[in-house]
Amino acid sequence: MLLEICANSYQSAKHAQDAGAKRIELCSELSIGGMTPSFGLIKEVISTLDIETFVLVRPRSGNFCYTEKEFEIIKRDIQICKDLSCHGIVSGVLNPNHTIDIERTRELVELSKPLSFTFHRAFDMVPNVKEALEQLINLRIKRVLTSGQQPKAINGLNLLKTLHQQANNRITILVGSGISSENAKVFKDEGFDEIHASASETTSFESSPFFGNTPQTVSSLNEIKAILKTINEDL
Repeated sequence: MLLEICANSYQSAKHAQDAGAKRIELCSELSIGGMTPSFGLIKEVISTLDIETFVLVRPRSGNFCYTEKEFEIIKRDIQICKDLSCHGIVSGVLNPNHTIDIERTRELVELSKPLSFTFHRAFDMVPNVKEALEQLINLRIKRVLTSGQQPKAINGLNLLKTLHQQANNRITILVGSGISSENAKVFKDEGFDEIHASASETTSFESSPFFGNTPQTVSSLNEIKAILKTINEDL
């Protein structure tokens, strides 16, 4: 089983590599679901670390239905990620009714080539997951990140198993949200090939009358090691 770490900083990315994880999804602002990281961060990670690096391309928080200008920003960011030698792109677009925007997503997949493309957790908002999964397969998307349409993947396990069976090796179901060393083996035992975890710990917590409550988190080296130990203990 492959462990992907959702890394929100250079330190998180380094912890993922040092602990032995095989891949990261590099992003920023995990507290609002993740956004495109700075290009300085991307360049530093790519140039100084060896871990496979996928980059989240999401221009803002909120929904996944974008204006023409926002869509142009997404495309420009993908091109910059390619120029910086990233290994994969994590993105996706929905229609106002939360169905997959097939044409726009196809455009992003084509632009991302030859990089691997992951459709992110916008998938958890679609009204018909079985239909949406077939649409992603038809777009030749490599994987989809999902919690089974629940706040935590462990609560969406039944739907995740259904999707995994439907996928039938045509697309990878990347299980994410609330994955920890306490429950990771459940997903391995159910036959999933990849899991996604932030393994976050709070390093400081600042309260400000100007900026609100702003916890600073980092992917924990020890928790990543613990997850890996759990999923590799039979090897």
